[in-house]
Amino acid sequence: MNKRLAINACIYLSVMGFVACGGKQTAKDTISTETVENSQSANAETATDTANAPVMTFEKEKYEFGKIIQGEKVSFSFKFTNTGKTDLLISSATASCGCTVPTYSKTPVKPGENGKIDVVFDSDGKKGTVTKHVTVLANTNPNSKVLELSGEILVPAGSEQK
Repeated sequence: MNKRLAINACIYLSVMGFVACGGKQTAKDTISTETVENSQSANAETATDTANAPVMTFEKEKYEFGKIIQGEKVSFSFKFTNTGKTDLLISSATASCGCTVPTYSKTPVKPGENGKIDVVFDSDGKKGTVTKHVTVLANTNPNSKVLELSGEILVPAGSEQK
């Protein structure tokens, strides 16, 4: 019985180690927490002055792409302006699934300047009405913003439904 317990413990630890290391990031993919200081996550001693914090003001936070044929890709740029008083730094933009890929500039957006988050949605294997979300984390207050793409995916007549 002890041998079986030991084997189960080894399997569990191996799986946990694999899961914990699954999202590998390199130093170039991350922004130092010293660079992205945020009042939502900082303690009272290091909190950002919210009156002077950067503000990410989007032209559009939701994009309705309409009807597309299964397999088509949809691209959209969520454009924004830093309407705050200090440099805006995006630390990450993550999608709700692997079929949606966001990209963004890693450089600071100065007050009054524009930036964008480009999103590509791949409809391969999807059908019907879909809604996909992209969560953007930045040194703003609040520190996250959720962007949305939605539309309808039509399966071509005569093709096998996936």
